[in-house]
This record gives sequence, C-alpha cells and structure tokens, in this order.
Amino acid sequence: MDVRRLRILRELADRGSVTAIAAALNFTPSAVSQQLKALSREAGLELTAPDGRGLRLTAAGRAVVDGAQEVLDALGRLEETTAGLREQPLGTVRMVFFPSAARLLLPGLLRRASAHPGLALSCRDLDLRPEEVPAAAADADVVVTHHDERLDPLRTGRLTVHPLLREPLDVALPPDHPLAHRAEVHLSDLVDADWISVAVGWPVDDVLNSLALVTGTVPRVVQRINDFSVTEELVAHGHGVALLPRYSTDHRDGARLALRPLAGVRAARLVRAVTRGAVTRPAVRLVLDELTGEAAAVRAAG
Repeated sequence: MDVRRLRILRELADRGSVTAIAAALNFTPSAVSQQLKALSREAGLELTAPDGRGLRLTAAGRAVVDGAQEVLDALGRLEETTAGLREQPLGTVRMVFFPSAARLLLPGLLRRASAHPGLALSCRDLDLRPEEVPAAAADADVVVTHHDERLDPLRTGRLTVHPLLREPLDVALPPDHPLAHRAEVHLSDLVDADWISVAVGWPVDDVLNSLALVTGTVPRVVQRINDFSVTEELVAHGHGVALLPRYSTDHRDGARLALRPLAGVRAARLVRAVTRGAVTRPAVRLVLDELTGEAAAVRAAG
C-alpha cells in the first residue's frame, strides 16, 4: 500500500472529514477521495464508506489506520537515524498550548530553548476540548492540553501522551470574602455562592460538575468565561467565586485573590503534552525534555 495514501487515511481518522484533509494538505477534496479509493483497491478492502456528503472510516479502515501508525512510526525512526548521523537537534518545533498553560510554562520553555542554537519554537495558544486534540496534533508537533484527573479522554493508539504535572484547582475568592481567612473551604460553605465557570464541556467545568456529584451540591453558575484572566478580574471585584488553577493564577500573594483548597475532595487538572504517534525528531524530543523540566520546576516552586 502506498505510504502517502496511508497518511491520508490517518488524516481522515484524526481530522474527521475530507474537507479538513484537503485544507490541511493543500489538496482538492476530490483528490483526497480519489487517493482513499485507490488505497481501498490496493488493500482489497472497503476502508471508507459514504457518510452524508463526506466519508467515514469502516471497521477495516480503523484497523488499517492502527497498523499504518506502526508503519509511519517506523519510517520516522528511519528518518531519525539518518538525521542523527548528520545533525544535532535543529529546526522549528510547532507547539499548541491552552492559554493558562502558555502563561505557566511558555516563558520558561522559551528561555530553555534559547540555550540550544538552531532550535526554534513556533507557538500558539488555543483552547481545545479533548475531542479536538487529535486534529490539533495533526497540525502541530506538540499539543499541551489538560483535563479533569477523574477522566482519561485521550485513549487512542495514535496519540502519545507525555505527563507534565498535576495542577490543583483551588476556590478563588475576593480577599475580603468571609471565607478568605480560612485555611481551606468546604463546598457546603459555598451552596449559596455565585460561580464563574467555563463553557459547558471544557475541563474545569467537568471538575466542578464531578465535585457536585461527589458532594450533592449543585453550583449556581452565573457566568461562563473561558479566559481565566477575565475570571480573575470578576472574582477580584466580587462578582462570584471560581475554581482556578493553583500555579497559573495571578493572585499576587493574596492581595488580588484568595486561593483556598477544597476540603475533603481532590480537585485538579492533569496537564499533558500530546504528540501524534512516536516522537522521532530529535528536536521534538529535546523540546519535550525541556518542557518536562520546566513543569518540574513549576511543581517545585508550588
């Protein structure tokens, strides 16, 4: 089977549509469809099936994608071998961070990367739901994402997950809030509170909902804001309380916000780096090593 066509089949698995593949690879949709049909002929199997105006993978197609990943990883290792014979880790590594991870990790990572001549980082911030991570990993070398520690939404053999840190989620209160003097806060203390959360389906909202299931307390969400810097301002001005990440929140040593742990429950998000398949490029491996080091420094600083 043609390796280029196997790559296109993998793109269908990750991107979900012929149109998205065509845009990413600078093909026409008809050219993508023709390549997928040719691959089915080569395999002697129906790898795709009509799905409305597009295509979806059949069971055989999904099996071939899983096998194709092994082939593509092997080719990547071969490229790594030849690259290792002629060069140090060089080139541009494309990265995607969710915004608060960019605040937390990117400045230190850029400083670390500057110590490696010939290595460049091209970074963007992008809020992603877990189901959007595979498509982002198809466009970037490394995607830094997060999710509720009670869930594992990245269960696919085509993604490799690199743990970075567990970031506790604390209750953020205005400094003059009646509960701000306590060392920790119970959810039952906040039954009548106005909550500021994120959009439904995003990781921190998942945490808040899972805590509600554990405690039987249903939070009253009055605003849904995905930008934590906006949420910080709203809480600081007394417009509600929120769950905010401990390490990346700008609380200014308690002068702007009081961050208090939740008593009796574990609330945290897992911050992880994701790559598509095995890591074969020396430059990407180096960046992952430095990113892991920066995350360890954040944990140590606490």
